[in-house]
Amino acid sequence: MKFYQYAKCGTCKKAEKWLGRHDVDVDAIDIVTSPPSKAQLKKYWKSSGLPIQKFFNTSGQSYRNGNFKEKLKTMTEDEALSALAADGKLIKRPLLVNPERVLVGFKEEDYKQTLL
Repeated sequence: MKFYQYAKCGTCKKAEKWLGRHDVDVDAIDIVTSPPSKAQLKKYWKSSGLPIQKFFNTSGQSYRNGNFKEKLKTMTEDEALSALAADGKLIKRPLLVNPERVLVGFKEEDYKQTLL
């Protein structure tokens, strides 16, 4: 399983601790230095069942500085995926990629249902 995270992110640290407590083995990847490609993001997005907007880190500086709150209203899916692939800080984290489901962010209940 791939676990895209950012070391300074509090939510990522919580998710990482949860995974460790439940002996879930993951391949940790820094989402800022090694963000998923556009093709990977498209696959993850489709697998998640979520709207593309849920993949954006709405509390991040990249989101605010890029005016994505307004841009997302008119962006195509392709444009949104390109923006995400170009800036790992735009991607909501952590991003857990598992064969059954892609989880965006950390909700303990979702992790339990998917991984245990």
